[in-house]
Amino acid sequence: MSETPMFKVTIDNITVEVPAGTTILNAARMIGGEVAPPAMCYYSKLEGSGGKCRTCLVEVSKGSEKDPRPMPKLVASCRTTVMDGMEVKNITSPKVLDARAGVVEFLLLNHPLDCPVCDQAGECHLQDLSYDHGKEGTRYEFQRRTFKKHDIGPYIQLHMTRCILCYRCVYTADQLTAKREHGVLDRGDHSEIATLIEKSLENDFIGNVIDVCPVGALTDKTFRFKNRVWFLKPMDAHRDCPTCSGKVTLWNRGDEVFRVTARKDQWGEVESLEDGKPAWICNTCRFDKKKSSDWVIEGPRAISRQSVISANHYAGKVGSVKPTEIFEAVHDGRHPKIMMDIHAASEVNKPGIELSLINGPAHSTDFTGEE
Repeated sequence: MSETPMFKVTIDNITVEVPAGTTILNAARMIGGEVAPPAMCYYSKLEGSGGKCRTCLVEVSKGSEKDPRPMPKLVASCRTTVMDGMEVKNITSPKVLDARAGVVEFLLLNHPLDCPVCDQAGECHLQDLSYDHGKEGTRYEFQRRTFKKHDIGPYIQLHMTRCILCYRCVYTADQLTAKREHGVLDRGDHSEIATLIEKSLENDFIGNVIDVCPVGALTDKTFRFKNRVWFLKPMDAHRDCPTCSGKVTLWNRGDEVFRVTARKDQWGEVESLEDGKPAWICNTCRFDKKKSSDWVIEGPRAISRQSVISANHYAGKVGSVKPTEIFEAVHDGRHPKIMMDIHAASEVNKPGIELSLINGPAHSTDFTGEE
């Protein structure tokens, strides 16, 4: 077998060598940082995804060494493969930045301002996209579109008004389940994600559509309105599951597990296992195992410091390190001792009174020896 040839491609003045057949988007992800274009519909673990949202548009200023002519229009980086000697502009191209701002404006035309009540707030890719690449205001003056509500089962909540038709959930159900029950109905402005005859989505792996949804269109009913993600602390955990990998992220507040999700990488995609397969999780792990005793806790999840989830929590896995007792460290291991009985020294408090048991607010007579 002949080896796959390697191509050199330059993206935002940074050169990287990648195998032939690699898309511009994946080549940019190898470089990382802001060089990687945003993607709302592309998902590397889902075959056939990409090419729908147009947020990953880039400018190809040089086609290849053999044909150095630039491409006449902006191209979708998730669908365009690299050529040897290709030069690409992402954040260094004013045309790309202007086009991306226009795409974000189109995505937000009918999107409701649900962020204050949406369970996806804080980890929504559309929030990040609009903050990084959108404009300050909107020029849209018409009524936003609305849809009939569909009940798709006891575990998944569908908000079609928030959907951007990225098709990720359709590909997930198509490729992970034996029989897909939902899809895109109607055409044009009437297109919607729904089931044809009001069926419930009840496959063992159908909960993964929640993880792949980049917005708040598909959310976890068992987590609905229970808490905000920035109040929770994500912990890596695992269990011996006969159905799936059993490797998850628990979202805790204290000892209480509020929700369970698959582990995600820096691009918001489900992580891969040691064998390269995606670490999808089953419905049992996601919806039924909501106790800390059900899991083997590995430690805090490393969260990007750019994420609101990491605010006031920890950097990396520092949260798993117990702080040193300062008093013992500076006093040769001696423990602190109470030097005197404050009640006997002050002669003002009644030592027999517990303020938590007082019926009503405390008054001065409760603190002094006066009757």
